[in-house]
Amino acid sequence: MARIPRIVLPGQPHHIIQRGNNRSPIFFVDDDYRLYLRWLSESCNKHDCAIHAYVLMTNHVHLLLTPTREDTICRTMQTLGRRYVRYINETYQRTGTLWEGRYKSSLIDSERYLLTCYRYIELNPVRAGMVNHPEDYPWSSYHHNAYGKKDTLISEHYLYLALDSSVAARYRAYRQLFATDIDNKSVNSIRECTHKGWVLGNDRFKE
Repeated sequence: MARIPRIVLPGQPHHIIQRGNNRSPIFFVDDDYRLYLRWLSESCNKHDCAIHAYVLMTNHVHLLLTPTREDTICRTMQTLGRRYVRYINETYQRTGTLWEGRYKSSLIDSERYLLTCYRYIELNPVRAGMVNHPEDYPWSSYHHNAYGKKDTLISEHYLYLALDSSVAARYRAYRQLFATDIDNKSVNSIRECTHKGWVLGNDRFKE
């Protein structure tokens, strides 16, 4: 079966999901999470890729990022993935693939869906029943976006910055976004578009 070509638009945000093979764990101890984030940062810097939001779950990761070139995402994920797989195989004396095929990617209509994608990503641990609130989960961008905790991995999107010109007010406005649940239609649209590699946006944006 032929691979579905990914739609990549430089300068526009994309939602990325990469899962462990057979949905098996890809993180085992805290150092695994820390190394993944450090190498993700290095790979993004090397290939000019901006990360806006992320969450590292036990068996998959979600990233919201903006590429500068058509090959930026591919190179970033390849560099990171190969390095991390080598580390996991050597550390845990395993062989074979770690990932469940290629990463999934969806081009995002930023004006309509960007902040919803922020919430979708950072609420993953809540939907999974791991925590009651995203601030209780340590391996996501929520602490930076909602409280300003230093995270050198994050590049703030202009729509996030537009929440308020005051930094403190911006954090409050961002936290307020999480006061209500994401509607089921939006959740299902994000999931389907990312899984199938579709564009997430209105008809005009898709065209």
